[in-house]
Amino acid sequence: MLVYKYPERASWPSLLQRPVMDTAALETNVGNILADVKLNGDAAVRKYAKQFDKVELQALEVTPAEFAHASAVLDADLKKAILQAKHNIELFHKAQQEAGKIIETMPGVQCWRKPVAIEKVGLYIPGGSAPLFSTILMLGIPAMIAGCREIVLCTPSNAAGEVHPAVLYAAEQVGLDRVFKIGGVQAIAAMAYGTDSVPKVHKIFGPGNQYVTCAKQLVNKGGIAIDMPAGPSEVAVLADNTCVPSFVAADLLSQAEHGPDSQVLLVTTAAEIIEEVQKEVAAQLAVLPRKDIAALALENSRIILVKDTEEAMELLNAYAPEHLIVACKDDIGIADAVINAGSVFLGNYSPESAGDYASGTNHTLPTNGYATAYSGVSLDSFVKKITFQRLTKEGLQGIGATIETMAAAEGLDAHKNAVTVRLKYKGK
Repeated sequence: MLVYKYPERASWPSLLQRPVMDTAALETNVGNILADVKLNGDAAVRKYAKQFDKVELQALEVTPAEFAHASAVLDADLKKAILQAKHNIELFHKAQQEAGKIIETMPGVQCWRKPVAIEKVGLYIPGGSAPLFSTILMLGIPAMIAGCREIVLCTPSNAAGEVHPAVLYAAEQVGLDRVFKIGGVQAIAAMAYGTDSVPKVHKIFGPGNQYVTCAKQLVNKGGIAIDMPAGPSEVAVLADNTCVPSFVAADLLSQAEHGPDSQVLLVTTAAEIIEEVQKEVAAQLAVLPRKDIAALALENSRIILVKDTEEAMELLNAYAPEHLIVACKDDIGIADAVINAGSVFLGNYSPESAGDYASGTNHTLPTNGYATAYSGVSLDSFVKKITFQRLTKEGLQGIGATIETMAAAEGLDAHKNAVTVRLKYKGK
């Protein structure tokens, strides 16, 4: 990791730049696949599964027998861990439920909001180098709590046409029974447009590589809602001289191992910990099974020494990390200064992986600086808030002149008349 000591503020934008991709070529390739699936449906899905995943799929949907087999072969300790995580995630997300509250803005004028579940949602679960069964819990649980009527899950199979048992077990425990063995851009296309096998949905959720992310953004332009723009994973650690260097190194590597396009950032007020952290990173990296991937990610990563915590937080808020770890003495006080971050982990004993798996918070978060404007996935992501109002005759008489005056000032006489005819009405 490159080290920058007391960089000038003018250099911050270049210092905090994420890895840049050739999006023009990417959009062309992804757009062609989307168009093919939209036109040719299941046939195109099978074609791309063979081309990219090296599998010839017969039935696209997972069968009850496959669910049963997954439960039978999965390790008992992993089952127990999944159930513990499920409990915590359910507890946290159920607490986000809201009841509509009627507000009387003036006598006879009542307004309220009602949360209504999005009817049809699609969940994308990456396969790739690691089956992200934890993401099923993060997306499936709030979708079920919200009451979404139709939930479709797509995830790639292996070359034998099998989905990882942990993925199927997690889906079954959450209550998801419509799982399709489809990955990549073709999965996003199938959920966005619908095929003979895969239902069309109204909103698509889930992380993925640059191709999946691009596909989500392109179908979003066509009118399909998505959770957020989410790209390669990232973490920023703020550490002072009370941090434990081995903990910091472990947290940096936990995100670096996601992929070569991931980025990790250490911002510190303590020059003396830099060398210790670097030594720990090297030692821990050497024994990681995914060390080659993590090493590539570290090439995009930085260690930045700043003069004090205030400057550190200004820099970190400018970066707007997906994950922010505050390994400092006054972690609670520093938390108040966080403006832009997807999810924050406070203190030396709050590893980012706790939020990734089992603490209860959601791990589907904005990356690439989108934390300046986006929240992570929550129960709210799966509902719409519909507003209602009810005016009595007396209520309209009280507010009518205000509406008539404003409508007339905007030159919208029909708007004004919709009130006037009621005010002149002599019936009940």
